[in-house]
Amino acid sequence: MLTCLDSSKNFMLASSAVVRRQQFLVRSLGATGNQFNRRLMQETKVMSKEADSEKILKAITPSLDPSKHKGQAGKVAVIGGCREYTGAPYFSAISALKIGADLSHIFCTKDAAPVIKGYSPELIVHPILEESYTIRDEEKGSFSEKVHTEINKWMERFDCLVVGPGLGRDTFLLDCVSEIMKHARESNIPIIIDGDGLFLVTNSLDLISGYPLAVLTPNVNEYKRLVQKVLNCEVNEENAPEQLLSLAKGIGGVTILRKGKTDLISDGKTVNSVSIFGSPRRCGGQGDVLTGSVAVFLSWARQSIRAAEGDLNISPRNPTMLGCIAGAALVRKAASVAFEHKRRSTLTSDIIECLGKSLEDICPAI
Repeated sequence: MLTCLDSSKNFMLASSAVVRRQQFLVRSLGATGNQFNRRLMQETKVMSKEADSEKILKAITPSLDPSKHKGQAGKVAVIGGCREYTGAPYFSAISALKIGADLSHIFCTKDAAPVIKGYSPELIVHPILEESYTIRDEEKGSFSEKVHTEINKWMERFDCLVVGPGLGRDTFLLDCVSEIMKHARESNIPIIIDGDGLFLVTNSLDLISGYPLAVLTPNVNEYKRLVQKVLNCEVNEENAPEQLLSLAKGIGGVTILRKGKTDLISDGKTVNSVSIFGSPRRCGGQGDVLTGSVAVFLSWARQSIRAAEGDLNISPRNPTMLGCIAGAALVRKAASVAFEHKRRSTLTSDIIECLGKSLEDICPAI
């Protein structure tokens, strides 16, 4: 009896034989190697598979249970927020709460803290970071130690970190955040990286290379820089899924959510797409909402997989992929609902207000 494994081996052998015949034919006809490679790439083109987003959302979103205590539905921390940028960390952290996380923290600079606290009393704000201009050179070493000691007290409590919203590019601040990321990795805590966090890791790939719980959420320009850095080429829209797969592999199996008209997601093994819902409005801050959303759903996905002891009837099974698919789908739905009512005047705050209702339509709380 022919098994699936036998069939797979036979297919691979047959494919190899076909390729050899093609190569012989190309050489006989005098075609160049580049022509053959282009033809072969077209024949073996990697295709993305549209994710069953609603099924995944239903599978990993926990119902509200009165027997649970505070913190069991998720504890998220955002590392970001400086003098110039206070909105981005707020959008990320408040989105996590609006979706259903129990606690949402922000670790930011002292200049940013009063402003962020003024946005909402729901957030726990830690004003422990600093930029270069506020510290003398001889104090930087001791201050870094103080930052790490403070954050280390909290680290084990978090289900997920979001690094980058409103972070800025001050070198001393980025050095401190690098150490925070190293500790999170040692503690096996998922890390969602966006904005200036992507600037940091693009220049220091070792921070996330080979870490399966790292998620990158680049926009067009951030993705271009990653491709140039890792693959040493330009973005190829014709073979976008294949290039994304190669990029995720090239960084050691991290998960990448490439934002766009259709969101593409890969962990270096598979490529999924999310194209449902969406809005033509491109107001700033939507990427920050996405990071908070992915953080919550990634945390819930890990909980669901542990509770099911691996017997979760959904695909893919990787919690980072599940978190990205669910987060992307929900934000796209919330954006479409907000746009129906506000049209051109839609703002990120409008989208945030639609997150809860959008999730409730798919996954009733009770």
